[in-house]
Amino acid sequence: MADSPDARVIVVGSVNVDLVVNVERLPVRGETVVGGRFAQDHGGKGGNQAVAAARLGARTVFIGAVGDDAFGSAARSALVAEGVDVGGLLTLPVAATGVALILVDGRGENSIAVASGANAALSSVQVRAALRRLALTPADVVLVGHEIRTGATHEALRLARLAGATTILNPAPAAGLEAPTLALADVLTPNEGELATLVGADGGPVAAAKRLLGPDPGRRAVLVSLGSRGALLVAVRRSRAIAARRVEVVDAVGAGDTLNGVLAADLATGRPLAEAAGRAVVAASLAVTRAGARAGMPTAAELEAALSR
Repeated sequence: MADSPDARVIVVGSVNVDLVVNVERLPVRGETVVGGRFAQDHGGKGGNQAVAAARLGARTVFIGAVGDDAFGSAARSALVAEGVDVGGLLTLPVAATGVALILVDGRGENSIAVASGANAALSSVQVRAALRRLALTPADVVLVGHEIRTGATHEALRLARLAGATTILNPAPAAGLEAPTLALADVLTPNEGELATLVGADGGPVAAAKRLLGPDPGRRAVLVSLGSRGALLVAVRRSRAIAARRVEVVDAVGAGDTLNGVLAADLATGRPLAEAAGRAVVAASLAVTRAGARAGMPTAAELEAALSR
């Protein structure tokens, strides 16, 4: 894993503006629930993961796309304010900035609909050009999501692997990802639903994670996020459960993104995978205690304070 002081976390993925309504309960099909509270936040899994890494103090670069609109300008400014390098964030005049419509109920559970916009227009050629400008090294950690084109996801992982960088694939959404792309990831970070989509749920999450690793796993690993139950780290010879902290859940949006961003940031410091995964689970537990995808993401000081307790 990366251990150079020059190591970077390079996130390739989506950036959205989140339009959030907090309601007492999520509506069923055809139902209107009134009395909600509205907020506009910044999101997209890639943008969120970049913020989570940057708050841990990692040198963080984001590669993605926004539209030539007010939402795009705001999304760019929000990343810059968090200390994220946005030199790889393209502005595409052919598409609108991605938007997520999010409902959150009184228990912190959520329902999300996404208009991908510019995220779906980001091409593998554009990703290739952005990564080549960065001159990847083996010290870098490249975290890639799938809220962009599958070809762009594959190309990011392929170039990172060629450069010897550590590669993390967050397979969200999981549909459309195939074995050649999955095999390019040193660490795969699905949740239970995504894991089942990729390889089925037969035999439980440990067996499923080992199927995901494939017949020649080498030193690769799968970190399965389990929500309030923490996570499961599975490698070829060993599996371990990682318990989540007991907290009062306000909003679960962004917890998985926090886990991924903190995992990448800690790997970039040279921490062993098991230690980085444990810290990432604690960070995700902290993230759900505040409303908004990014509001609860801890700083390095906040995470260290939580770990000390």
